[in-house]
Amino acid sequence: MIAVVDYGRGNLGSVEKAFARVGMPAVVTQDARVVDDADAVVLPGDGAFHDAMTNLEQLGLLDAVRRALDGTRPFLGICLGYQLLFSWSEEFGEGRGLDIVPGTVRRFPPGRKVPHMGWNRVHDAAGMRVFDGIPDGAHFYFVHSYYPVLAAATTDVKVAWCEYGVRFAAAIERGSIHATQFHPEKSQRWGIRLLENFAAVVKEHGR
Repeated sequence: MIAVVDYGRGNLGSVEKAFARVGMPAVVTQDARVVDDADAVVLPGDGAFHDAMTNLEQLGLLDAVRRALDGTRPFLGICLGYQLLFSWSEEFGEGRGLDIVPGTVRRFPPGRKVPHMGWNRVHDAAGMRVFDGIPDGAHFYFVHSYYPVLAAATTDVKVAWCEYGVRFAAAIERGSIHATQFHPEKSQRWGIRLLENFAAVVKEHGR
């Protein structure tokens, strides 16, 4: 079973339904015990970075999410749930993230419409488990005003890239941790394939 962490941000039902579509049971929860007992954990979300961190703490979920990121279980971060993995965010003043991936979440520079909303290509995902069978340059659905910048010294993270005024990390993989800036649950064919691949990782881990 996959625990989809509910901290009051985002349409979590669509994530739950998308996993049901690929045959993987998932439950939306605010119970830290359910997160601890799950075979895998998904952290989705939309909205403000600092509000999300505050909500996780106030709901008693922050420690459970940190435990889910210890490398022993598959983890998938989506959109804001991806950005929270980074060390810092510049959104509404600098604030601390989960600090699992060294780097900073920055606002898109002037010159392009913000938020970055709609379909865009993702490149160079070869070797990332959740991109198995997905062609280079496949389109995924994005909605975000901020993007993550990995620290220069980060060498143990696999990265897939997207271009929108700047080149940014559209997805990462670090051991059992997977995360996407785009919304796979809204990305039709290739988004469903990505969730199928994550479900396969979960099943393999449970053997």
